[in-house]
Parts: sequence; structure tokens; C-alpha cells
Amino acid sequence: MQPDEIVELLGTLIRNRCVNDGSPDSGSEFRSVETLADFFGQRGRIFEPHPGRQSVLYTVPGRDPKAPRLMLMGHLDVVPAESTGWDHDPFDGGVHDGFVWGRGAVDMLNITATMAAVFKRYLTGQVDPPTGDLLFLGVADEEAGAIYGAHYLTENHWDEIACDYVLNEVAYPALTLSDVEAFPVNVGEKGPFWRILETRGTPGHGSQPYGTDNALVPLAGAMAALASAPSPVLISPEWRQFVEGLGLTEAEAADWLDPEAIDRVVEDLGAESMGLARYVHACTHLTVSPNVLDAGVKSNVIPESGRAEVDFRALPGQDVTTIDDHLRKVLAEDYDRISVEPVLDHLASASAPSGPLWEAIVDAFDALAGSRRVVPTLTPVTTDLRFFRDRGVVGYGVGWYDDRIAFPEFMGMFHGRNERVSVESLGRTFELLAQTVKGFSARLAVR
Repeated sequence: MQPDEIVELLGTLIRNRCVNDGSPDSGSEFRSVETLADFFGQRGRIFEPHPGRQSVLYTVPGRDPKAPRLMLMGHLDVVPAESTGWDHDPFDGGVHDGFVWGRGAVDMLNITATMAAVFKRYLTGQVDPPTGDLLFLGVADEEAGAIYGAHYLTENHWDEIACDYVLNEVAYPALTLSDVEAFPVNVGEKGPFWRILETRGTPGHGSQPYGTDNALVPLAGAMAALASAPSPVLISPEWRQFVEGLGLTEAEAADWLDPEAIDRVVEDLGAESMGLARYVHACTHLTVSPNVLDAGVKSNVIPESGRAEVDFRALPGQDVTTIDDHLRKVLAEDYDRISVEPVLDHLASASAPSGPLWEAIVDAFDALAGSRRVVPTLTPVTTDLRFFRDRGVVGYGVGWYDDRIAFPEFMGMFHGRNERVSVESLGRTFELLAQTVKGFSARLAVR
């Protein structure tokens, strides 16, 4: 596979503008399903639960029908992007200074494209068939809860997409926090617990606010309090594995694993790298992000209703009780006046860093990067892997990047500006994934 072929595929996927704003008629993933059909030279099994919201499945039968099945899964949709603040148009998909630019370049069309390139070699017979079935799933609607994507497919078409192992996202660049370089591999993710907060009041004239029942006031206070209040800390087994693999000094590692010291660690990191500080905070705390506030109809009318949306993300070991207890504590006397409606509840999920796929990943890094320092990593974002892990599937996210963009800046590009990936990183990730799939297949053949 030539790097130019991956660059061309990624650029096309970006230019397809499969923008998912959360509404049913957005996304238009059918465009990228067509692109994949052109790339593979054949059509796959298309699923379309809503007009235009397409996912596509391709399967290469393995030599042993009883062997475990491996799926390469990448989503096709992206979040919206405005051109303001970007150095290049977010849907240009072109190469500038050695980088492919555009929305989705790291979330996650880069991995979707490299997975497609790896899979194509098996689909077209360029390499020998794998031991077990190899699947490629280009999936819709990851960016808005997967109602028309992975959630729909696992609930309604599990007989077709069933697998034992999945490679997906997030693919991280290397981390160097000591004298050694560590390669993070996503083994788990936090659980989304989205809430709508609503208030009711009494309308009146804005010129006479004294003593009125303004629905906005308690809601605005609640949002401010949720944004500023300390949130519960939890040191998960996944976080412990990650820290222990970084090569920190004994004293540093002790602080990173101490619930009483972690806030100081985050504060100290923030002085040097806010991106890294945000990541460490998110992986050790229940996070609370008040993101939407809507109240009132006119500047001189006292609002009779208010509505807010809050994004809670829970760690392994935290659940709906953690969310409810935090809301009661922070909202205090306003708790009974504000109604709370669950929108999305999903527990955190994780896969153990062991077994044939994990071993194949470690061996691939050893062969290509000359290192076996591969560290299990928890991601604060939500991925489609949660629906597969709920069914007992082992799932990881992995890639291999050059050092032109460091870990903190990389994390800031997710849903942010100037999203880009280097051409060299695309080639590296292709090599890593190809080596991983080959090594996984070889392990199955001798078991």
C-alpha cells in the first residue's frame, strides 16, 4: 500500500463532509460508504436505519471458521467545524507542510483510512487469508450517541457483525514524561451520563425584577456551581496501569496515584502543559461540563422556563449514584427546584491488556519502534467500543505517530481547530496495524 493511496482516501473522507450535528438528517455517511466501495472495488453489506445514515460491513473469511474474529472499525461521521480560527479550510482535506488537514483528520478518519488500507490487502488477496474472519466496519453516527450506528447494529444485526476482538479508537501519540518513551494504547473509556436540567418560574416585566420568580437565576447559579465545584476523585485500575508504565520516579508515581495529591499534580502540570493537565484530570475525576443554557424569550421579559445540558463523564467504578450524589451536594438548596432528566447513561468500559491481540500490538511496536513499553490507557472520550465491550468483546484503540505533534496538542485537536495528521504518521499507523493484524492471525494459528 502506497502512502499516497491512504492520503487520497483520507482527503476524500474529509471532503465528504459527513457532519453530524446530532439531528437525524445530518451525517450523510452514505457519501463515505460510496467512497469505500470505490476504494475496495466492491460494495459491502450496507445498513441504513435512517435515510442517508449508512454503515457498511466487509468480511474476509478466515482459514479456520472456529477461530476468533477480528474487526477493524472506524466511524465515518465528524463533528461540525467553522473555518474561523483554522489555518486551512476544515473540509479541504489537502496536504500542507506534510500534514493532511481537516475535520476528522485525528477523530477518527485517519484511523478509518489506514484500517481500510490494511483490510484491502486481505480483501483483494494481496496477502494470505487470516486465520479467523477479518471484518471491516465503517460506521455512522459515532459523534451523536450511535443511535444510527454501532448501538443500532449491535442491537439489531449482531448476527452479522459479531466478533471477538475490535480495533478502533483512540490512537494516541507517544508520551515522554521520563527518560523513556511510552506508547499509550486505549484499553478503556469513561462512561457518558448526560443530563438536562430544567426550571420553571413566573413571567413578568423585566423592568420590575425585585422579588420575581425568574427561572434563569437558579439555573445559571447551578451551572456556575457545577463548573467550579470539586468533583469526585477515583484512581482506577486502568489509571494505575498507565502510571506504572510511564517510567516516572517513585515519588512522582506515588503522587499520580494518590487521590489526595492528584489535584496538586494537575495544577502543577497546568503550569507547563494545560493539555496534559486536562487529560490527567479527566482520567482521575468525575468530569462535569455545563455546555448548553437556554432561557427567556426577550430582554425585557422575565423567563418562565429554563433549560440546560450538562455532560458528566464517569470513571470505571462510578455510576448513576455518583452523578446523583454530586448533583445533590452541589445544587444544595436549589436541588428541589431544578428537575433533572437523564439523556444518556452508559457505564465506563475497559478491556484487559492481555491476550493475543494485546500481545500482537506489543510485538508490533517492538518490531517497528524498537520498544515494548506499551502502556494501557484510559480515554476520557466515548467511543463505539462500549457497545462491543458490553457483549464481552475485547477492544483497543492504537496508532503510531511521528513526533511533530506532542500528546497535549494532539488531544486539543479533538473537536477543536487545526485538526491535522502528518503523512508520515499515516504510514506509520498503517505499518503498525498491518503488523498487528498479521501477528494476531499468527497467534491464532498456533493455539
